[in-house]
Amino acid sequence: MGRTDTVLPFSRFWDNMAKKHTGLSFYQKEKTISNEKISGLLSWVFIFLVAVFLAYVFVTALGMRINVPGNSMEPSLYNGQVIFIDRVIYSLTAPKYGDVVVFKPNGNQNSISYVKRVVAVPGDTVEIKNGMFYRNGEAEDLFSDRIAEAGLAAEKLTMDVDEFFVMGDNVNSSEDSRSANVGNVLRDQIEGKAWFHMAGGSSGIGRVNSHPR
Repeated sequence: MGRTDTVLPFSRFWDNMAKKHTGLSFYQKEKTISNEKISGLLSWVFIFLVAVFLAYVFVTALGMRINVPGNSMEPSLYNGQVIFIDRVIYSLTAPKYGDVVVFKPNGNQNSISYVKRVVAVPGDTVEIKNGMFYRNGEAEDLFSDRIAEAGLAAEKLTMDVDEFFVMGDNVNSSEDSRSANVGNVLRDQIEGKAWFHMAGGSSGIGRVNSHPR
């Protein structure tokens, strides 16, 4: 009789310990699941923030868009055609021969943005004679038509540091560096490089060509 009384309390002790162990295991398991949920949520928040940051960088650096004003860049770009501007590239490197750039003439912030092609860079000489464009003394076959108006380039010009000579591809319907209203374009007047265009005129969407023809 005394033996039975001794065994039963001992049995209850192990039952209680087993229940406590089961409860502890369940708590630990529940805690692990909660940590996994928190970790997963934080991962999604991080991905979302990275996506927002990348979208901001894209819009700021590459997503500036304007409509081409007039027909001075035909047939490369058409009046009203939407183009996207890279506003970062010229912080890293200078405009290159053939680039299509967007700028405010004479730095006039109240002016519309002009879209023209760089046809001479610092150190180059330019001259227009007999309807032909000469860069560094060599005739350049840049335009479909002979140039009717030489303007400022009737005499040989030399590009100074950070000066660029720009012209429209539709050369006889373009106000550009030949005009005193525009002249040589300074690097800090350039807003960016036209790099992509939407459909317009007879062209579809695509990259802006670095060569007029």
